Amino acid sequence: MKKVITYGTYDLLHQGHINLLRRAKNLGDYLIVGVTNDNFDRERGKLNVKNNVLERVEAVKATGLADKIIIEDYVGQKIDDIQKYDVDIFAIGSDWVGKFDYLNEFCKVIYLPRTEGISSTMLREELQEDIKIGIAGTGRIATRFVPEASCVNYVSVKAVYDIDGKKASLFAENLGIPEVCDSYEALLDAVDAVYVATPHLSHGELCWVALNRGKHVLCETPLVLNGNEARDLYQLAEKKGVILMEANKTAHSPAFNHLITMIKSGLIGDVVDINASESKLWGEKFTRELDPEQAGGSMNELGSYPLLPIIKLMGTGYTDIQFYSKIEKGVDVYTRGVIRYPHGVCSFQLGLGVKTEGNLVISGTKGYAYVPSPWWLTDYYEFRFEDQNQNKKFFYKWDGAGLRYEIQEFISCIFNHRQSSARLRRRESIAMTEIIQRFVERKNFVTI
Repeated sequence: MKKVITYGTYDLLHQGHINLLRRAKNLGDYLIVGVTNDNFDRERGKLNVKNNVLERVEAVKATGLADKIIIEDYVGQKIDDIQKYDVDIFAIGSDWVGKFDYLNEFCKVIYLPRTEGISSTMLREELQEDIKIGIAGTGRIATRFVPEASCVNYVSVKAVYDIDGKKASLFAENLGIPEVCDSYEALLDAVDAVYVATPHLSHGELCWVALNRGKHVLCETPLVLNGNEARDLYQLAEKKGVILMEANKTAHSPAFNHLITMIKSGLIGDVVDINASESKLWGEKFTRELDPEQAGGSMNELGSYPLLPIIKLMGTGYTDIQFYSKIEKGVDVYTRGVIRYPHGVCSFQLGLGVKTEGNLVISGTKGYAYVPSPWWLTDYYEFRFEDQNQNKKFFYKWDGAGLRYEIQEFISCIFNHRQSSARLRRRESIAMTEIIQRFVERKNFVTI
């Protein structure tokens, strides 16, 4: 039996894809189709936002041409697959001529003619206009947003607004943004969606105004500092038929999502303990982060990150929370939190004036997961067991500043009318806000 293998993204499956699959099928007796993972296209410079890998697998399956479908996860997998499945022919489109000649060492390589006049790129351009995004706020994180947005399909940063007009003008000039708005209302008039990157205390009002105007909102974390306010904002978004998403970059990173999926699958057994820490010795020049009048302090500034793995894995049904903080000039420069669950306990450490290890450890009944510092920029983690021969290490690429992943998911939610992302569900976002609110209200709070 002659086996043929081919690979592709198969985003927006079209007649050109089908013709190529049919030509590959006709080369032999058994066709294996490799569908690229959602994150594999990062190597091609753009992040797609249309069909996820499961949808693309189903589309290929529906053609009836594939005898076997596999997922392509990593560079170099083609050689592994060819040997694993004893492949005779590797087939790929003619636009890749010469690119895969190195595979001739393992099987015969054939470049197949493409169907003229049709491609996924052409279909994308015909089916969807760019989402025009405006930026509210011109701080450090906003500066990173513009180059990160350029890595995602269907995104166009069109306008910027800041209460300091000179800062907004300089921001636009440096980053090539076409329009500087003299009011927040003018910004909303110019765009389809807004990225809120202003100080914490302004998030609620800016989100509320934008949602009421029918604009999609991507808001920096923490969304707000009050659980009821967060709940009201998500309800308003649903009522208006628009997307509200909290911009927690860790929640959308490929490695962190893979880590959570594997733990939920039972690899380390039942989770009974999570310990996460994060700290930054920023110094006094960062006045907002250390200003009590601007909701400064470790918990408000950093809390949503260590709360993320706790809420994702343990849920929202905690029974008790205790906070222990070192206070200086009205803000917590260090906070330790202990969260009790019916079948486990979790803790986190945060510091703006105290340095911690900065790792993440998730303990289970069969083993534990270890993510080294800085775990919130996850690109590597380990699963460790009593028998060290069973230990597993996973490496991922963290691209740029990492905002491109949350932008990709935001745009995908808009296109596919998904009110809540599985990466950070609305109830999880609300639960994290409620915990921060407990701290703000000094409930179960001890000064150290």
